[in-house]
Amino acid sequence: MKLNKYLKDKTYAFILSIISYILIILILLAFKVSKDLIVLIIAILIIFFILMLGIDYFRKRGFYCDLLNKINYLDKSYLVLEMINKPDFYEGKILYDDLYNINKSMIENIKIQEEQLQDFKEYIEMWIHEVKIPLASLVLTLNNHKKLFDNKTKRQLKRLEDDVEQVLYYVRAENANKDYLIKDIDLAMVVKRVGLKNMDDLLDNKIAFKVENIPYQVLTDAKWLEFILGQIINNSIKYKRSIKNAYIHIWAYDDDKQVTLVIEDNGIGIPSSDIDQVFDKTFTGENGRKQGTSTGMGLTICKNLCTKLGHQITIESKQGEYTRVYLSFFKNKYFEVLK
Repeated sequence: MKLNKYLKDKTYAFILSIISYILIILILLAFKVSKDLIVLIIAILIIFFILMLGIDYFRKRGFYCDLLNKINYLDKSYLVLEMINKPDFYEGKILYDDLYNINKSMIENIKIQEEQLQDFKEYIEMWIHEVKIPLASLVLTLNNHKKLFDNKTKRQLKRLEDDVEQVLYYVRAENANKDYLIKDIDLAMVVKRVGLKNMDDLLDNKIAFKVENIPYQVLTDAKWLEFILGQIINNSIKYKRSIKNAYIHIWAYDDDKQVTLVIEDNGIGIPSSDIDQVFDKTFTGENGRKQGTSTGMGLTICKNLCTKLGHQITIESKQGEYTRVYLSFFKNKYFEVLK
């Protein structure tokens, strides 16, 4: 609270005071009061006015400076009422009470919105589990009667399965920690399961799936890691080049601090102008606009899940040559000692 702004706000008080002093002087002169006494009376009134302004300024300054400082330094400024004391001047009490009522109303409204959002998420999750039943039945029918269905039908059904799974993981991503089971898992086994799950797509697109020996155990959740790897491999298939030696190559290395899994493909690559935005929500980029079926959500979900799992995901690419995705699993020495 700055003094010059406070004084500027009191302009009307100054004007009224000056008019009052002039009227007092005129009245005293009319009663033939001596000039010395008039000067003394006016001086006393001015001193009292200045003291009144000073006391009022410093009372308010302490409260407003404390309020502004806490608002500026708090990450969640709406919690400021928990950090300040109720002022002892009338305007401050009005402000404090109004802020309290506003804050209370906001919290109640947020609670209602959160409950509605949670209900919606639970409904979507339930619906996804229900729709998986007819999908599984369709897949079984297709596998048992392959001659009745062409490859286009199979691809569309696989795409539908992938989209439903992506919605499920997106809905559950915010509360994914409730479904985590962190333990030592065999990285090679997870890669193998993901490869088998996507085998038909790899064969249909004539993409060689090369996996080097991956003799590493990492701390993660196998189910969520399978989803992350599945999204990455689906992207590699989706953005392949029309060449004879198309491949997806997976290997890993250990640099003492972490185990890093590398997923490389020789697809169309990512333009340098897009590489920094590939994890942004709904970002499809140049390739996504050309391909036409990209949602821009797959890598966003992967990034969020990796963050919650304590992993790191990075991408490097050269357009027209390759794309490499790095999944880093940091080692937890504390866990190793306890187990």
